[in-house]
Amino acid sequence: MPGVFRVGITPDFYTDAKGRYEQALEQKLAGISGIEFVPMPPQPDKTATPEALDQLDAVFALALTFTGSSFQGVERLALIARWGVGYDMIDVRALTEANVLLAITPNAVRRPVAEAILTFIFALSKNLMEQNRLVREGKWRAHLSRLGSCMAGKTLGSLGFGNIARELFRLASSLGFARFIAHDPNVDAKAAAALNVELVSMEELFGHSDYVAVNCFLSDQTRGLVGEEQFRRMKPTAYFINTARGPIVRQDALTKALQEGWIAGAGIDVFDKEPPDPDDPLLRLDNLLLSPHGLAWTEEIARDNTWEACENIFALARGETPHGAVNREVLERPGFQKKLERRRK
Repeated sequence: MPGVFRVGITPDFYTDAKGRYEQALEQKLAGISGIEFVPMPPQPDKTATPEALDQLDAVFALALTFTGSSFQGVERLALIARWGVGYDMIDVRALTEANVLLAITPNAVRRPVAEAILTFIFALSKNLMEQNRLVREGKWRAHLSRLGSCMAGKTLGSLGFGNIARELFRLASSLGFARFIAHDPNVDAKAAAALNVELVSMEELFGHSDYVAVNCFLSDQTRGLVGEEQFRRMKPTAYFINTARGPIVRQDALTKALQEGWIAGAGIDVFDKEPPDPDDPLLRLDNLLLSPHGLAWTEEIARDNTWEACENIFALARGETPHGAVNREVLERPGFQKKLERRRK
């Protein structure tokens, strides 16, 4: 019989997510034997060390960084179970070379992030920032600088057509949008057509949309993908929304677009630097809604991220493939197969 399957909880859970996941973890572990969750010690520069990783079979990871150096000499570790779906803080190539699987939680984030995007759409369309400010200043609707707008007849666009984008379009299907469009070179047009979404070029996405939402992963291919060229293509009445990752967008170009009125406004949940510097010019703009990479942090996402990450861990502990596996090429590597075989004995 295999020994206890040891899972390390990354240190940032005890600061950034304290009180958010513990109850769900206890519920999920009730009646489960042979699996031990333990806190990882503080990691230098918020980067995992080989000494810490080689004491574990899996890592329950929030936002700890994993570099190539993190896996040097690591023999025991088999899984990083990410609490969420973004993994730009993880060197996946090095992970694979070290015979370690990465698993994410797509089912848990789908609805909360899609709802967060819609929250920005509603708030921006109805000029909620100014409406709120005027009442607090003792003023009334005659002082509004502009009227709000309805979504009926408008075009909703998405940069990316993955899990979250599809949920966004599904939820938005009853709001009266005239057209759904998306840009994603990795998706078949038939899959998009099933949700009445038209796949278009980047130029058409930014030129035709009344709302553009970023729904792609941060990678070498998408870093800095949205810049001045894209913002200049947008309608002056259009809104830009990013709940994905900050570095996908060139923040200086976004700032300029908002300052100079190339677009009507934006809703931003993610930044180049998190949290942003207090003197960041974005923070001084009044046509911008901001949230602290937390607009999708609901009670449900905290619970479901925890439960889905645990299911990935439980599957690996049984010698099975987690449903949220990312780097599936590792599954055929002899070194990883040996780790699974140890769990099956």
